[in-house]
Amino acid sequence: MSRPTTETGAAAAQRRPRPQDPGPLHRARVRARTWLPGLLMVCPSILLIGVFVYGMIGWNTRLALSDQHAPIQDGSFVGLTNFIELWQESRWPAAVGNAVVFTVVFVGGALVLGWFLGLMLDKGLRGEAVFRTLFLAPMAVSFIATGVVWRWLMNPAPAERATGLNALFVQFELDFLVNDWWTAPNMGMAAMALPAVWQLSGYIMALFLAGFRGVPEELREAARVDGCSEWGVYRHVIMPQLRPVTLSAVIILGHMSLKVFDLIIAIAGQQIVADVPAVYMWQAVFEVRDPAKGATIASYLLIAVAVFVVPYLVWTIRKERSEGR
Repeated sequence: MSRPTTETGAAAAQRRPRPQDPGPLHRARVRARTWLPGLLMVCPSILLIGVFVYGMIGWNTRLALSDQHAPIQDGSFVGLTNFIELWQESRWPAAVGNAVVFTVVFVGGALVLGWFLGLMLDKGLRGEAVFRTLFLAPMAVSFIATGVVWRWLMNPAPAERATGLNALFVQFELDFLVNDWWTAPNMGMAAMALPAVWQLSGYIMALFLAGFRGVPEELREAARVDGCSEWGVYRHVIMPQLRPVTLSAVIILGHMSLKVFDLIIAIAGQQIVADVPAVYMWQAVFEVRDPAKGATIASYLLIAVAVFVVPYLVWTIRKERSEGR
């Protein structure tokens, strides 16, 4: 009687039937089940963004590169002629200069005031929630309402007809502070930026306060143990930690200042002394009826905003990739 032979594990594995390859079609169906529901959910957003954002950018670029200077007209391709001719006007360089002054005062003022308010709240003031609410309250007001109120506050009328801040200065015999505000030929745009600083400084305060609170207390205590003064703690420990917050605030404020329109219209109307590219674009399209010029100004504004935003996005993506390694 012969003994039953036993197979080794390798031989048994070779005899075991292998599972059949499901094929490329089956694998494609499995992958589709994972990403198809998500794609269907974002398809409406992709379609809307594609049409009303990138489609409009393409249409605007086509107008800017054409000679369509009337609403009902077939424009032909003229290249960069409109972009060059815009700088040959006297109004466009003045509007760009006003925008630069507004941006510098607005961004710098909001950063400084927001940082100071955040620093004060970081000290643990009594009634911090009340002050935080008061500082953030102006953000709930539209630029139109802010402009109407500040137009009264910055009324450039003479002393006998003064209102707002000028009347307050006259009442306290501070006549040397009475000025023309936004109608001043040289510093009018600097005064125009004050309402924007007042309205957005609370938002910047919230950003900096979150940055202050995000610095570990152990770092502060270690610096104090090493003999660092309180100012040294803020300078050498806290401020370096706030660089990402500061950069984000500059990007947000910078692109907002380049597109400002409603605040200028609410305060100064269409006064040439307060002209900025956004107001010039609105007049070119809806008053002069020149689509090509309006599209050219819009293209310049898009490029200016991209100069602010694109480097920040590239830096953020590289930082996230480096931290993920």
